[in-house]
Amino acid sequence: MKISEHLEILDAEGKLLARTAEAAGPDAKVANCPGWAVRDLLRHTGTVHRWAAAFVAEGHIAPRPMDEPPELDGAALVGWYRQAHADLVATLRAASPDVRCWAFLPAPSPLGFWARRQANETTIHRVDAESALGGASSPIGAEFAADGIDELLRGFHARSRSRVRTQEPRVLRVRATDAGTDAVWTVHLSQEPPVTERGEDGRAECEVSGPAELVYLALWNRAPFPHVSGDTALSALWSEMSGV
Repeated sequence: MKISEHLEILDAEGKLLARTAEAAGPDAKVANCPGWAVRDLLRHTGTVHRWAAAFVAEGHIAPRPMDEPPELDGAALVGWYRQAHADLVATLRAASPDVRCWAFLPAPSPLGFWARRQANETTIHRVDAESALGGASSPIGAEFAADGIDELLRGFHARSRSRVRTQEPRVLRVRATDAGTDAVWTVHLSQEPPVTERGEDGRAECEVSGPAELVYLALWNRAPFPHVSGDTALSALWSEMSGV
């Protein structure tokens, strides 16, 4: 996907997150995140937005800690979140395509990384905010969901901190059925971090499949897997150990 497409999604998702949080109220429990109320979700996501924007705006080339979340609440907190989100979107849209700054996953460019990462961060937390209201969540486009699956499998879980591991080599396949023939990933599990390749690479012992939106949410532990075939112990392992 293009950077401009990620930024359009980031813009829309953050605005929807704010409206949803405002409707739910700061005390509402976030069903997707046990122990969190809506205020915790807003404080976390707004802090991440400000942290991300600073790398791009100030050109930091090394990791930096996040600031402490504010003690704001209620309408003031929603307003603070809206400003953090707006500043992030404005910063990314104004940035030079060749801006140099730190990024923690492989990407064609640092700007591409932050646009993609914040679009996914905000989408998942928008779904979390909606879980505080109950009912179905707003739709996620198949192309973006498939792109988010790729980021999660080939980015986040390629890192040493991934806890999705098996004593013996195992193979899990992930398939998004509505996102084109290339929306298939083969995840090689072992005692090392998962290694994921695009496409069908040999036989898989378990396959999780379904519409890209539902597979995306399931891989982020926001929904059950829509369909599982083969050894369900591998899909259960993912659900138990894949928290980021």
